[in-house]
Amino acid sequence: MEIEAKIALEDGTVIKGEGFGHETTIAGEVVFATGMTGYTESLTDPSFKGDILMSTYPLEGNHGVSEDWYQSNKVHAEGFIVREVCRNVSNFSAQKTLDEFLKEFKVPGISGVDTRDLTIKIRELGSMRGALSTDNADDDELIAMACNHPHITDIDLVPKVSTKEIKNFGEDFNKKVAIIDCGVKKNIINSFLDREIGITLFPYDTDYKTILDYSPQGLMISCGPGNPDRVSETISTVQKIANRLPLFGICMGQQLIAKSFGAKSYKMKFGHRGANQPVKDLESGKVFMTSQNHGFTIDKESLSDTDLELTQVNLNDGTSEGISHKELSMLCIQYHPEAGPGPNDTRFIFDDFTKMMDEY
Repeated sequence: MEIEAKIALEDGTVIKGEGFGHETTIAGEVVFATGMTGYTESLTDPSFKGDILMSTYPLEGNHGVSEDWYQSNKVHAEGFIVREVCRNVSNFSAQKTLDEFLKEFKVPGISGVDTRDLTIKIRELGSMRGALSTDNADDDELIAMACNHPHITDIDLVPKVSTKEIKNFGEDFNKKVAIIDCGVKKNIINSFLDREIGITLFPYDTDYKTILDYSPQGLMISCGPGNPDRVSETISTVQKIANRLPLFGICMGQQLIAKSFGAKSYKMKFGHRGANQPVKDLESGKVFMTSQNHGFTIDKESLSDTDLELTQVNLNDGTSEGISHKELSMLCIQYHPEAGPGPNDTRFIFDDFTKMMDEY
């Protein structure tokens, strides 16, 4: 049976379509991702917490869903917007349909949306708050819900996705890395385990003494959702530990490390989300295709007042994609070398950090 669904934006736009997934009404920031594959990985990426995710690729659901593709233990996106949802799975690995997947985690979806037109609107006006309903909500009610929803800059999202307790992985390995979990992805953990590096995963607000008590050979700050300005606990920890261990930051991790040294961040107009972002390394001149998911970035002009240096830039808009420290052992990038989804061009970065730990 066809279920009517609606997506309303804070500017008063109301778009009608067909609902799938869970029947409910939710609000969040409407963002778009440009990847042609990987909807399972994206929906389970903690960095999409607070977002209503829209896919620019016109057909989603055709290869179903497998738990092997999860990047966390649940769907973190608040809702899913697609042009067309495929209900007939054609992949031998699939364990469930996209519709069943969203119902399992009580997340609504809407199909039949002109996602190209909506993407153009977001690119022109910027990411907007929206409300998505699959349970017959009134148009005016949805618009009001979108307008009254807090801006993502004002929401504490990291506490909602970070581990609540210290966890260990690969305890038999001799080499250990500490990860402050701001929204870590499964592929990041596996990237270390594949290199026989054990992991101790810490909540985002863990103090530096607790981390040092575990005697790690390196410290990583993970990716995560929302505004880095609101994660002061992690920034404080980095400030106290930066000269004691090699540092590795991915996505929000780079932003938090940069802020701990005095750099500034800002919210982007519509962010980078997808698996086709070109990044240039300033030293080698090489260009990599990268997977990205962020709505905030470091103000590269603010680096001039710190001991940090710009190492990589995005070729689409010139924003910061990598930084280093003039003296300390540090490896920071804005994109996702672990992919999931996305290209594998930059997997070597985990090897670079492993070497950094060995030589420290």
